[in-house]
Amino acid sequence: MSGWLLAWLAGALAGVLQMAGALKTTPALAALPFDLTLFSLVPLLPLLALLLVTRRWQVAPALALPLAAAALLWLWLVVAGSWSASRLILTQKLPELALAAPAMLAAGLLVGAEPVARAALCRVTLGIGLLLGGLVGWSALAGWQALDLEQTRLHHQLAGLALASAAALAALAAVEARGLLRLAWLAAVAGLGAAALLPGGRTALAALVLGVALAPALRLGRRGGLAWLLAVLAALALASVWLLRHPDLAEGLRTLERLTAEPAGLEARQGLWQAALGWAGLAAPWGLGTGGFTIAAGHGEWRGLYPHNHALEALAEGGLPGLVLWLGAFGGAALAMAALAPGVAPARLARIAALVLPVAMTIMVSTDLGNRMAWFALGLALSLGLTLRAPPEAGLQDV
Repeated sequence: MSGWLLAWLAGALAGVLQMAGALKTTPALAALPFDLTLFSLVPLLPLLALLLVTRRWQVAPALALPLAAAALLWLWLVVAGSWSASRLILTQKLPELALAAPAMLAAGLLVGAEPVARAALCRVTLGIGLLLGGLVGWSALAGWQALDLEQTRLHHQLAGLALASAAALAALAAVEARGLLRLAWLAAVAGLGAAALLPGGRTALAALVLGVALAPALRLGRRGGLAWLLAVLAALALASVWLLRHPDLAEGLRTLERLTAEPAGLEARQGLWQAALGWAGLAAPWGLGTGGFTIAAGHGEWRGLYPHNHALEALAEGGLPGLVLWLGAFGGAALAMAALAPGVAPARLARIAALVLPVAMTIMVSTDLGNRMAWFALGLALSLGLTLRAPPEAGLQDV
């Protein structure tokens, strides 16, 4: 297998694995006779091993703190499971933390650092987002009516993440293209933005707007980036005015309805956040134990009622050591990105930002520590500090 094909397959499979949850929420792909997660994971692991040993890597010292903190966090949460009151949730989370999380972080590191793999990852992510956007639009052809989420099985968070990343990547393609192709990419951005108004994901919509604004700005530099930001703000203002002046057409836009008329979701999260803080104090300094929050909060073994915030979950279940290690891993990754950004090619930095930003926003209001997407995004962020000393084939360019 050539070095180019090896890297391309690794990046493509990583993209499918990262978005497998979103793909499986569509009826057609949910009915497949095989599981998309396993379909992408099984061949990806040996490809990553080959990618690791067939390249000469250079690791930046800035990665030491977040990588060490992440490893210690996994170890600590495994230890914290020994005093957890949970059995069902614990048996689910421990394999995710001890096995899946390290593998996903490593995948993000290697795929994000290898130019061909990164290009394949971006293309597959963009393709998946366009596919889901088309399915959302197809479901809403009859007068922009609200989606029946139970019938279509299109989960707003997973679909929104895919749409947000794809929109940011499409915006990057637009600023890099010329002529009619640029107009086509801008139309794709607008279409993905319209699709994000339908499923109901409020955080995903915010991530889409920020990704479309910030990723191309990073690519264009100071002057061009400022002009792009102003253009995005102007387009956002025009779209808002248009929706306000056409309230009949805005009916059925589930995301807007949840933003303006459904405070219940935010109130429920605030209740979970307060409960997490309260139990963190009562169980200090060691925490409730991995998976123990829902039982302590009176919800039994119902994993869906986790704290809906990564930091609060680490504090409530892992105690003060858990919070410190989480801050070292994720906060340390943010600091490492800021320190490494000036020395990274703008195209690479912008694409990593487009892929990481939606997940970074989501972990603060949803998903738990066992979610593999968060660890893959952490690996992508840290990949800015991993570079190839000598490309295996001549002619490789940064993407």
